[in-house]
Amino acid sequence: MTLTQLPLLNASLNLASASLLVLGLRFIRQDRRLAHRRCMLAALTTSCLFLIGYLTYHYQVGHTRFTDPAWFRPIYLGLLLTHVLLAVVIVPLVLITLYLALRGQFDRHKGIARWTWPIWMYVSVTGVIIYLLLYHIFPQQH
Repeated sequence: MTLTQLPLLNASLNLASASLLVLGLRFIRQDRRLAHRRCMLAALTTSCLFLIGYLTYHYQVGHTRFTDPAWFRPIYLGLLLTHVLLAVVIVPLVLITLYLALRGQFDRHKGIARWTWPIWMYVSVTGVIIYLLLYHIFPQQH
């Protein structure tokens, strides 16, 4: 794998995380706890792999800049800002949610998961959108 392939891999991992989150929610609503658990652990795994790929890419490449079109830059930066801030917030939320589930504290798990799930979903989906904006819709010089 080359460095230039990492953004696509990272976007794919984000898409996989989002898909697994949707399936995990569906399974718990159907009271299919084992399937829910497997999906959520797989979502955690894909998110961790994403983080490794993201850090590796940006360690090597540095910052990615969005410059053109200039009219869209404020929209992109707003999306990026919410994505980054919530990506920082989601790490402890996921860890706490996972901890409560593993301890069998399902009422508390469910309470915090109501916050964790939509934030995690937002971060995963906006990660894919940011990739599409940077590499396909408004390709930038990288």
